[in-house]
Amino acid sequence: MSYYSISAILTSAQKVPSTFDLPIPNLGFLDDNPGGDIAANTPLPLPLYLAELLAVQQLDNKPLLTLDLPASLQPRVLNALKADAKSVDLRGLEVYFFEGASRILELLEEEEVGDVLSEAFKKRAAEIADHARNARGGTSSGEGGEFLRGLDEWERGLFRAAHDSSKAVRLWMGEVKGTK
Repeated sequence: MSYYSISAILTSAQKVPSTFDLPIPNLGFLDDNPGGDIAANTPLPLPLYLAELLAVQQLDNKPLLTLDLPASLQPRVLNALKADAKSVDLRGLEVYFFEGASRILELLEEEEVGDVLSEAFKKRAAEIADHARNARGGTSSGEGGEFLRGLDEWERGLFRAAHDSSKAVRLWMGEVKGTK
């Protein structure tokens, strides 16, 4: 994570479902209870930056907090990604889907989720490359336009880089042909 990265800052602000495993005094303001305590087994969505810090803390060899998979990584979404990764609107789930998922998976031991996301990214990256080579930049309406609207921010960056590269190669090829 880069300190000055806007995407990293916005990813850190995403809410993550979590459960406090121990009672925590004087943190009731996190649960709209100023001055109160947080009881054990209290479910509470926290920003990712705070959940990351609390999830690695322990008190008497017991974790303070347990992270749960967010809705964007639940079995329903993973099954959709397995079935047809290109048809899932990731931007509708989370604007920073892959970035947030990678940070959450650093804290959780969910190998299957990581494998599904890796395969989904590979399939979607191939489709992104196909759209980026389109002469109009893949912005046409229809199925291609719908797919591009569902890209998360990492994928949009990949699309821009692939499209700009493709455009630069076409320009270079035109210059090479013109010099012969």
